[in-house]
Amino acid sequence: MAFFSKKEKPEDKKEKVIRPIVVRTENVAKEMMNVAASNDVTTASLDFNILEIQTFTRMGSEGKDAEYEELASDEVVHLRGENMMLNPIFEIKQSYEVEVFSLSKPDPLSSLNLAVGANASLTKVFLTIKDGSTVTYFEGIETALVNMINKKKLRANMMVELFDEPMSEAVKELVTRIADNERLAFNKDEQLLIAQGIEPVATIDDALILHYEQRQELGEDDHGRVDYSKRGYLISAVVEEVLIEYIKPRIGNAGRNCRGEYLIPREPKVTHEPEFMITDKIEKIENDDKIEYRAKQSGYVTFEGNIYDINTEMDISEISFKATGSIESQLDADVSINVKETDIFKDAIGIGMEVEVKEINVDGNTGSNSKVHAAKVLIGGQTHQSSEIYADDISINIHKGTAVGKNVHITRLEHGVVEADEVTVSQAIGGTIRARIINVEILGSHVTMTAVERIEIGSLNGEENKFIIDPLVMMGSKETLSTNESEIKEAKRSITDGEKEIAKYKAMIEKNQSAFIELKKRLLHYKKNNVQMPTSFVKKYKQFGQLYAQVETLEKELVEKEEHLVQLVKDHKALQNDIFDARVVNNSRWQGHNEILFKLIEPETVVTLVPREDSNEHVFALYEDKENELFSVVAVSE
Repeated sequence: MAFFSKKEKPEDKKEKVIRPIVVRTENVAKEMMNVAASNDVTTASLDFNILEIQTFTRMGSEGKDAEYEELASDEVVHLRGENMMLNPIFEIKQSYEVEVFSLSKPDPLSSLNLAVGANASLTKVFLTIKDGSTVTYFEGIETALVNMINKKKLRANMMVELFDEPMSEAVKELVTRIADNERLAFNKDEQLLIAQGIEPVATIDDALILHYEQRQELGEDDHGRVDYSKRGYLISAVVEEVLIEYIKPRIGNAGRNCRGEYLIPREPKVTHEPEFMITDKIEKIENDDKIEYRAKQSGYVTFEGNIYDINTEMDISEISFKATGSIESQLDADVSINVKETDIFKDAIGIGMEVEVKEINVDGNTGSNSKVHAAKVLIGGQTHQSSEIYADDISINIHKGTAVGKNVHITRLEHGVVEADEVTVSQAIGGTIRARIINVEILGSHVTMTAVERIEIGSLNGEENKFIIDPLVMMGSKETLSTNESEIKEAKRSITDGEKEIAKYKAMIEKNQSAFIELKKRLLHYKKNNVQMPTSFVKKYKQFGQLYAQVETLEKELVEKEEHLVQLVKDHKALQNDIFDARVVNNSRWQGHNEILFKLIEPETVVTLVPREDSNEHVFALYEDKENELFSVVAVSE
């Protein structure tokens, strides 16, 4: 905001006093400078009174020599309508008769530090009351404030009365505050709208927005450096997504500022008209303001030969920093990538690369610290021990890294980690598996398997394996248990508090029972004999009634709380109940040292069994001796 005037302080030197001068001018600020210069004084030492304001108008189409016509004061109000003010040939000016004189005595408003400013188009004028200003109420303060503000506006070469509609309300509110406080101090700047013209609507230049490219913008790594590995090799799109938007040019609307100047909107610039073509996989939607180019199918965006298209499948030799950088697309975009590199000494997905697509088929290996997020993943080679795969469906030939999904199939598990809903492993020679159901066709040694429902082995060829049944092995189960336990604890506390509160109210009722019965008899007597009942009696009777109602409400709430606790306990027990249906199955002979473990939630304990070597017992389950409250792992028929 530009400020045009501020509180002016006379200089320390003693100013010459001039005789009052009456002048007529269209520019009060300029006239004040002329008077100051001709009398060798500063403008800060001068003040003026507004004696008369004249408003003149004319139609510019009548020529520069056309006479301005003066308006009566009641006609000025009608000029505020936009129809006249937005007529480009309508011209307006004001002339002011003012009396200029030397400041000789303090003004009652001199302790108000005021400044007038405006927005860039001068269509809004603001009065700022500066921090530290004070003002004391006196008779006629409203008129004095209006006069002072008008003088500030004239010094800023703004018109008065014509655009002043907001000023009347602003001054009235300020005067009310001053009157309420008698003396008002301002501890921060305050701003009041004191004039408002007609704000023009800005012209809009045309623009072409490539929304799909915005996802290509390079981010920063953890050290604040530009991460060139994420340079947007592939840009995905989903159905109905706006890929490109063309903003049509539009000339703005005219306005008029608080100096009476007509504001002409500029012509729009047109430099971005679409010259490209699109295929039938992209829809063009046009209205008066813009053109949108929306995806009609999911996939990734291509631009070749000046034609935009959407494809779904891509064949590349490798994903590496040099060739592609990391590839990130929306998982719900229908994008499939086939990575063809098969050299066992090279990585098909390079070191540190991150891939996010709906489906990816990798013929070769994944490099160290690589990450893949997809709906479906197939790795034909092997995963590095520090690589990570996240997908609903995962198939890996040789797995050494980490794989997290729903359905995972591993041909050969070599000390890798697998976490899923259901896991099938053809051969395991070390590693960790966590799932709801685990199937291993050939089990070697040093494999830890933790399941919720079932672990089944086709052929056991090794030892030092762990078969663990744990209801909380799945992600989120431990958090669910913790939440459930917290809710049970809170429910029990709430029930105890409720019982105490009910007991308190019942004790009050019991203590006052005889008084209540006596009061009730008296009120019935008054009612039967048509005698007006004493107000104090009626009030006490209502209080007793409220006590009974409160107890009834609390008892209903207590029943609801107890029912809620019962359900919470059922949910808590349900987390463990299925453990008795869980099975560990070995379809071959046991050999070496292998351990079966069942983890109970309540009581929190682990029940173990080491099957005898060469044993033909194939199926194991958890057994509870309820009489002795003991648990054991036993062989069962299935």
